Amino acid sequence: MLNVKEIQELIHLIDHSSIDEFTYETNEAKVSLKKNSQPTQTVVTEPVVHNVATPQPVASAVEQQPASQAVATEESGQAKVDFDHEIVSPMVGTFYSSPNPESDVFVKKGDKVSSDTVVCIVEAMKLFNEIEAEVSGEIVEILVGNGELVEYGQPLFRVKG
Repeated sequence: MLNVKEIQELIHLIDHSSIDEFTYETNEAKVSLKKNSQPTQTVVTEPVVHNVATPQPVASAVEQQPASQAVATEESGQAKVDFDHEIVSPMVGTFYSSPNPESDVFVKKGDKVSSDTVVCIVEAMKLFNEIEAEVSGEIVEILVGNGELVEYGQPLFRVKG
């Protein structure tokens, strides 16, 4: 059976060659790669166990985007927003833009904040943690929506000034 590193090598080799389709099959697994204008797709299928009442194959798909497409996507994206600082989440949790559903949001785009201004709440394990700006300036971009899950270190706001 091919390991992940070998499959990644195959993707790279096929991506940089004139081969459009590749299939590798053994008694244990089948790997099929097809290349076209879309991102390269790899499908790995594990064998079906025949002595189980309901045999179920396990399949996983990995998509790789050629570097040229990734650059084109970035270049064709929205214009860059000018900012000096990002306010990031100090924990994994749920982002809330207001103290409760009936209240106004803590901050909106264009608002001035100081280092002790509460900009949002991140709820983690039933604890509601007020997040302060920790910088002074103007909110130029809000990067997450109300009720979205956020990761540790994920940017929440961009501040200029």
